[in-house]
Amino acid sequence: MSYSRDERLALCALLDETGPDAPTLCAGWTTGDLAAHLVLRERRVDAAAGVAGGPLAGYTARAQQRLRDRTPFPDLVRMIRSGPPRLSVMALPGMDERANSVEYFVHHEDARRGAPGWEPRELSRGESDMLWRRLRLARFMLRKAPVGVELARDDIEAGQGGGTGPDYRFTARNATPAVTVVGSPAELTLWVTGRRAAARVRMDGTEAAVSKLAAW
Repeated sequence: MSYSRDERLALCALLDETGPDAPTLCAGWTTGDLAAHLVLRERRVDAAAGVAGGPLAGYTARAQQRLRDRTPFPDLVRMIRSGPPRLSVMALPGMDERANSVEYFVHHEDARRGAPGWEPRELSRGESDMLWRRLRLARFMLRKAPVGVELARDDIEAGQGGGTGPDYRFTARNATPAVTVVGSPAELTLWVTGRRAAARVRMDGTEAAVSKLAAW
């Protein structure tokens, strides 16, 4: 089972339907910008270094805009669908799944939930467990949160198993006071990666602590 491939193909099918000008959850980006981002990330090693921000972010943004302006949208979608090029590090055995399974899940939802009328998808248990395991990276992403944060999945019962570590909850930031953010692994993934207005989660904690986290 390749979750990265399944999400990649599903996203491409959606992009074929929406065209390049549909809204997404990424602030300021249309589906055309999203497609250019994904192509640049896999095919322009020189420009991809600024994808996550930092001193090269401006260079990356300019390269992405040029790629969008100069490449017909159907060609961008075709390049995404074909996967990483043969000489890309992401074409190494197993690398596409490690590097892209969450990436393509999130960006598929960016395109799905950017339009009105969306509803959450029902993911397989395997994909949900994969997202739950990858949420361990939330410890890094939430390190500057103003309160402690515990993540808890609500799609399984305690003791059913959900991968390595705690079955259904873990501490992402150890601080007091703490808030427990509850949702499915899919919704928690979207919340952790900044899609908070579109993530269907609930927060349990004191009113003051919840307010601090919600405003962060």
